[in-house]
Amino acid sequence: MSADRPRRLDVDRAMLTPFALSDGIKESIRRQVVGLFNDRDRGETSVSRSDNAILGPGSVAWRVHGDVASMMVGGISSLLMQMLHPSVLAGVWDHSNFRKDMHGRLRRTARFIAITTYADRQSAEATIARVRAVHDHVSGTLPNGAPYSANDPALLAWVHVTETSSFLDAWIRYGEPTMSLADQDRYFAEMAVIGEAMGASPVPQSRSQVRALIEAMRPQLKVDARTSTVARLIMDGRQTSLAAEIPRRLTVQAAVDLLPRWARVMHGLNLSPLERPIVRAGTFGIAQTLRWAFK
Repeated sequence: MSADRPRRLDVDRAMLTPFALSDGIKESIRRQVVGLFNDRDRGETSVSRSDNAILGPGSVAWRVHGDVASMMVGGISSLLMQMLHPSVLAGVWDHSNFRKDMHGRLRRTARFIAITTYADRQSAEATIARVRAVHDHVSGTLPNGAPYSANDPALLAWVHVTETSSFLDAWIRYGEPTMSLADQDRYFAEMAVIGEAMGASPVPQSRSQVRALIEAMRPQLKVDARTSTVARLIMDGRQTSLAAEIPRRLTVQAAVDLLPRWARVMHGLNLSPLERPIVRAGTFGIAQTLRWAFK
């Protein structure tokens, strides 16, 4: 029997090794993703989920915003839409360092969404107040001489509607393709609470109201040299390693694919019929991998 014992232990180790390897891969992925969305130099850590959040654990927003891959796709897509509004673009162009730190802007947006969705009400309300205070100092003049202000309720409504519609559309495409219209309407109604707290007006509370607001805003949208510069920065944020660059490129292409056709035309961006299924399949694979890693 003593001669058999080492062989049994070897078998046990062989059986455990794949699980240990799997846990190591999961931990590596989680660490990289957490680092992507939190500025460690500023002491930022992952946002804890609170039962006392503004929207609460049973909300549709908790379901939608908890999916890393679709939120990344939706976040980039929403930025590309937002920049089509000259006043939103001017606020970013004149009052931020996005040209040197586009990733930082994406990270700050993601953290705002995480805090206002999952953190306790007091933390969420404090974060909203800080952002509004920053917006108080963001104003100026467009190239055509027209004034703009980041706290303009209509501009805040445009930012709100582009973000929420993009996040939800990305979730439907890569997470829940059979999501009911009732749940979609519920998501917009939940997120209206955050939009109103930010000072946005009007704030849509259903899918049909979202479509109507976007259509109403379209005549104000335009593309110029500055729009193209920002879009290029969003699209070309290259990573140092091939392992990071491939997912980044897929995510950006998926974000372009998510845009409404008219927005892709305005930006001069598109995917060929051959590229589209490849991008969607690849992005779905990334989404599944991230869900596995955070399970």
